[in-house]
Amino acid sequence: MTNRIYVAASEVRVHDHIYNGTGTNAHPTFAWETVTEVRNEDGLILLITGNKKGPHGEFWLEADEQIEVIRYPGPAAAETPPAKANGKHGHS
Repeated sequence: MTNRIYVAASEVRVHDHIYNGTGTNAHPTFAWETVTEVRNEDGLILLITGNKKGPHGEFWLEADEQIEVIRYPGPAAAETPPAKANGKHGHS
C-alpha cells in the first residue's frame, strides 16, 4: 500500500515520488516522478528526479516548505525463520 502524504522538503527521501504536473502527457500517472537524489545546498533543498547523468528534473524548495509525496513502505524487517522440528523420533 502506498501513502500519499505531505512532508517538509527536508524530509523527502530518495525513492519518494513527487508531482511534476501533467506536462506534455495528459495522463496524470506520468506526472509523478521518482526522486533519485536529495541535496541541501545553501539552505535550500534540491530534489533531483530522473537520471543523474542524463536528462533530469530539479526542484528547489525551502527546507520547511510542504510538498506532497507518494511514499512506498520500506521492506519489512527480516523475521527469523521458525526453528525446524527435529525429524528424528528418538528411537535408539
